[in-house]
Amino acid sequence: MADDDLATLGPVTEPPTTSGAPTAPDRERPAADLDRGPAGRWLPRIVMVGLVLAALNLRPAITSLGALLEEVRDGLGMSGTLAGLLTSVPPLCFAVFGVAAPRLARRRGPGVVVCAGMVAIAVGVAVRPYAGGTAGFLVTSALALAGIAVSNVLMPVVIKSWFPDRVGPMTGLYSMALALGTSLAAALTVPMTQAMGGSWRTGLAVWAALAAVAVLPWLAVVRGRAAAPGSAAGDAARPAPAPVRIASSSTAWALAVFFGLQATAAYITMGWMPQIFRDAGVSAGTAGVLLAVTMAMGVPLSFVLPRLASRMRHQGPLAALLGLCGLAGYAGLSLAPAAGAWVWALLMGVSNCAFPLALTMIGMRSTSSAGVVKLSAFVQSVGYLISIPGPLLVGALYQHSGGWGLPIALMAGLMVPQIAVGVLAGRDRRIEDET
Repeated sequence: MADDDLATLGPVTEPPTTSGAPTAPDRERPAADLDRGPAGRWLPRIVMVGLVLAALNLRPAITSLGALLEEVRDGLGMSGTLAGLLTSVPPLCFAVFGVAAPRLARRRGPGVVVCAGMVAIAVGVAVRPYAGGTAGFLVTSALALAGIAVSNVLMPVVIKSWFPDRVGPMTGLYSMALALGTSLAAALTVPMTQAMGGSWRTGLAVWAALAAVAVLPWLAVVRGRAAAPGSAAGDAARPAPAPVRIASSSTAWALAVFFGLQATAAYITMGWMPQIFRDAGVSAGTAGVLLAVTMAMGVPLSFVLPRLASRMRHQGPLAALLGLCGLAGYAGLSLAPAAGAWVWALLMGVSNCAFPLALTMIGMRSTSSAGVVKLSAFVQSVGYLISIPGPLLVGALYQHSGGWGLPIALMAGLMVPQIAVGVLAGRDRRIEDET
């Protein structure tokens, strides 16, 4: 990603209109101060609603598929390897399309891009069950995931732009909505499918309605054309005090590998955990609820972990603790998947909270906001690329071995290096000191 793209993450705004457009001095003020008329009062509220609805839509396209993966495989005649490829599509799209989000936002404005992202999610989710064949299903899934990718990258920009004095609470609201959307899709997809006639196509397509609703507030924001750079945005645009060569930082690489391995575990969990339980004799509905429990663990822990991590000089012990929970969960899935299903779901939920820990460490490993932006772009791009093969390998091992012994062994084996690089990334160091 080019440096000029990185610099636009903070101050990028919607293009001004001829009526009520902010002047140059206004571009340095929070959105709430730009217009004290009617638009200035209702637009922030619309943005808040749009933020929550967008967050609710950033995972159902993935977790709803996980709940119905067996039906989708049978309906499309999909092999285990192809199903693994399907579960690898999300991180691939996040790596590819997420990199393009800053450039798109600079040219069109973040509101326009997020609105387009919601449209892409709605269209992709609605069309993919009826696209005809595996190829069409993959292409339309990629469309929905592209919308998720660009929206996911730009949500922090929206928060900083419109709510510069409430970044913490709004980030918490966004995180809660994200986790809620994830768990609701996992828990409700199977019972809704059964209630609507039992067709997996309908069960997947119904989530397009939620994305369609999310388009509406963003259309209002785009029509409002209100520029909204916050006070923190200017800091993100300033250059780092000294050149930062991210690729020469051992801490940056440790963080990237840690991010990639935790993403690998998360997407394997979302894509395959319900199938593991179903093959062990757990009903489809209960398997979906178990995945929902795993995802819902992120709601409270996303608040606790960052605060705890920021008070520690070394975050390595937290990374190790989360990894050990993952190892315990995998051991349970291997030895007694049905008997202790709820315990293993809880342990996997705790382990998956390595994601907010990774985000917290990204913010702590640089002395400047520009360095954080560069570090975040590097870590997430490299990390999502690292995570791509994992779900595919799990699908291939499952198909060729005829059971879950080898796939679970792979999952547990990947947790060991995740702990190791998490300890390295958690050291009290800054990338500027290393580069």
